Amino acid sequence: MALMKDGLDKAAIQRIAVGLCQVFPQFDSEAFVDEAQRAVVDLALKERVDVLIVLMHRYLPQSFEEVAMGLMALPEHWDFGNREDPLRGFAAWPVIDYVAHYGLEQPELSLKVLKALTHLFSAEFAIRSFILQYPALCHEFFLEWIKDDSEHVRRLVSEGTRPRLPWGKKLQLYINDPQDNLVLLSALRADRSLYVRRSVANHLNDIAKDHPQWVIDVCLLWQQEPHPLSEWVIKHGTRTLVKQGHPAVFQLLGYSQTVSLSRATLTLKTPCIALEETLEFACELVSSTSKDQQYVVDYQIDFVKANGKTRAKVFKLKNITLAASEALTVTKAFSFKTITTRRYYPGAHRLSILVNGINVASQPFTLSQTQQ
Repeated sequence: MALMKDGLDKAAIQRIAVGLCQVFPQFDSEAFVDEAQRAVVDLALKERVDVLIVLMHRYLPQSFEEVAMGLMALPEHWDFGNREDPLRGFAAWPVIDYVAHYGLEQPELSLKVLKALTHLFSAEFAIRSFILQYPALCHEFFLEWIKDDSEHVRRLVSEGTRPRLPWGKKLQLYINDPQDNLVLLSALRADRSLYVRRSVANHLNDIAKDHPQWVIDVCLLWQQEPHPLSEWVIKHGTRTLVKQGHPAVFQLLGYSQTVSLSRATLTLKTPCIALEETLEFACELVSSTSKDQQYVVDYQIDFVKANGKTRAKVFKLKNITLAASEALTVTKAFSFKTITTRRYYPGAHRLSILVNGINVASQPFTLSQTQQ
């Protein structure tokens, strides 16, 4: 499987050179490719981005105005690469971030360049440098961009202003107070593009980590002017609040306000498993009311960390309707097979069942290095 840094390999560097040659006739593509290939060999992805930016600056005109004019013409000459390659967009990353490095003193021109280039690979990282230094100016541009015909430009507004964008600079001003972004998110919450709506939901979820009640209030406001497309945004944008068991979120999403169970039983197939094996479990929930109840059922695993302490992580299980006096059993299997995104450590773990964020049943289990 290709590593993410392979998105800026020899082929990507050649695509960059070919594109720049089309808009800068004096660009020495042969020398650039040769030097760039040697420079990135032992580097990680983000390091490759930074090195290529410096190298491009060495071979491009020194006037940013001249570079800006060429970059705005680049999209019509750009080679988007092999459609089967999930990393093909990375080639445009250093080209776009070049603007944040060398155009920061000319924000209006740079913002126009980023708007033109975001079709190649989202300018969500580059634009954050301008938001941090020129928040009012950027906001003026964003108010225009939310009406743009391009879904890429509209998404740049919602994604670029996310307070806690992964891999991006934190926008502390929006972490402290997200209010300026409300007009942007409200305009895009029912966007015709799922690409944009997903970004709005992720932006909302970012804010929920710092201002949960603000997000609840915004969603209630949006529900007063309902739109079928924005309901998905509300549900997806409050997923962290659901996992945290925030009391107000369940009623917001149409679930029962209280949990009424006469019994909640959690059964493990085996209390001892080994790495690479699967934890199988079943949970029986019995209603204690005479009315149907709507619940979000999740499960939480307290994982052992390298230092022996535990860290809880919540996983989606099932959304259910529990009929009056009904007994319902939900089953699940969690694999402890080695994956690249999570490392498992032996020790005493705990599995819990959460109903509307409330822990209703819990069982310990042991994870060992090998089969007992």
